[in-house]
Order: sequence, then structure tokens, then C-alpha cells
Amino acid sequence: MDPRVAGRTARRIETLHALSYFAADVESELTALGLRAGRMSYFAQRAAPMGPVGGGTVAATFYVFNPSLVHHFVPACWDLASPADITAARYRGVTAAYTRLLGADTLTSPEVGEAADLARTAAAGCTVEGRPLYAAHADLDWPTTPHLALFHALTLLREHRGDGHIAALLSAGLSGLEAQVSHSATGHGFTVPAARATRGWSEDEWAAAVATLAKRGVLTPDGALTDEGAALRTSVERATEVLAGAPWDALGADGTARLEALCLPLVLRAVDGGAFPAGVFG
Repeated sequence: MDPRVAGRTARRIETLHALSYFAADVESELTALGLRAGRMSYFAQRAAPMGPVGGGTVAATFYVFNPSLVHHFVPACWDLASPADITAARYRGVTAAYTRLLGADTLTSPEVGEAADLARTAAAGCTVEGRPLYAAHADLDWPTTPHLALFHALTLLREHRGDGHIAALLSAGLSGLEAQVSHSATGHGFTVPAARATRGWSEDEWAAAVATLAKRGVLTPDGALTDEGAALRTSVERATEVLAGAPWDALGADGTARLEALCLPLVLRAVDGGAFPAGVFG
């Protein structure tokens, strides 16, 4: 597999995983357990497969979040609900969100079943070495319903890719905050206000990171990417794609193309249905 093709596919279909962090359906299931809405629910649902870990572990594996923000919610979240109950609630919420955004009939369609099988084949090509967040999710039992098997497989692929992305960022000498600042400067992903708000960084902390990256030649003083910065971000993405290649090699070019063809209409329907709030992404 061409790593760039595989990376493009991964980013396109990842939407069906990422919507779980924005869907009110998932949030309502988690708050019903006693979790606070917003960032506590996010940290808890994503970290739950690791067990009742401390804030340091979550900050390390999530990387771009302000550690002080993480510690504000973790491990307090485990006093409100167990990791197992949180994972079960997440799956109930995903089912409700998929039903609302895609339609109940779609969830049991042959296309979703085929997509689940293909995504599971890809996920079987992932490896656990140096991939703590992926490994924790991989230890969960596979859901038996096709739409949840698809969600779980896409989650495994996303966390496997994310663990590798952290390795690439470390190799590039980018801290969690610097990674977020430089990525926001590309114009892809979160807008600066959304990145600061969701990741817990103050204006002063953000400005200090801009100044540091400007001294390195990565950004201009006003926060725009320089040519050197653009090349650095490109090198990080290329390294991420190479490190994420194993599952797509396992699926093969034809399987990858078929999985994208099956998932893309679902992605477009979910986005058109309001899966993500306006103004969050650049």
C-alpha cells in the first residue's frame, strides 16, 4: 500500500469514530452514569479501556492536552463510574448516534456488515509494540453487532495511528502544545479557538509556544507556518503514515478502496446530519 493513499483513507473514514466525541447521544449516556458533560466525558470514554489509570497516563497517551486539564478530571471520573460501565455506555450512545444520523436500516445493511469485516481485517494487522492506547482498546471484546464492530475496528485503527503519530511528533521535537499549535497553523483540523478551548491551553501558554516555534523557524512571529514549518509538518505526517501502514498492508489496495467506498457515503450522511458542531474545524 502507498502510505499516502492509506493515510488519506484513514482520515476520511475516521469520522465514523470521531463523531462519538461530539454526539449528544453518547454524552447523555455518559452523564447518566454521573460523569460531567464535556471534557470529563471525553477523557473517560477514550481512556476507559486502559482501566482506572491516573491523569499522568492519560496526559501521556493523549499528548496534546494540557496535563493540568487532564488531572482536573482524571482520576476523579473513575469515582463516578467504572471503566467497564463507561465503555458500555459509549457503545449504547454510538448506537443511538448512528441510528439518528444514518438510519436504523443502514445499521443492519449488507454494506455495513461488509465494511465491518474489512475494517476488522485491517485492524488485525495492527501491532501493540509502543502503542499503549491502541493496545488497551484491542483488549476489549469485539462487539457482535455489525455497526459496533465497524466502530470498534475504526477506533482501533485510529488509536494505532495516533500512538504512531505521537512517536513522530517526539522525533520531530514537538511537545504536545507545540504539536497542537503547529497543526492549527496548517489550517486543517481544529481552529485555534477550538483547539485552545478543548485542549485546555491559555492564551499566554499558546503565545509562548508560538514564540518558541518562531525562534526555531517553524512559525512566523504572528503564528503562520514558514516554509521550514510546513516541511516539518509534512515530515511528521509522512512518518505517521509509514508507522500506520501495517493494517492497510494487511487489507491490501483493493480492500482499502472498497472500505473507503463503503464508508464514505456514511461519513457524508453523518456530517450532513450535524455530527459535528459548526465552527470547530478549520
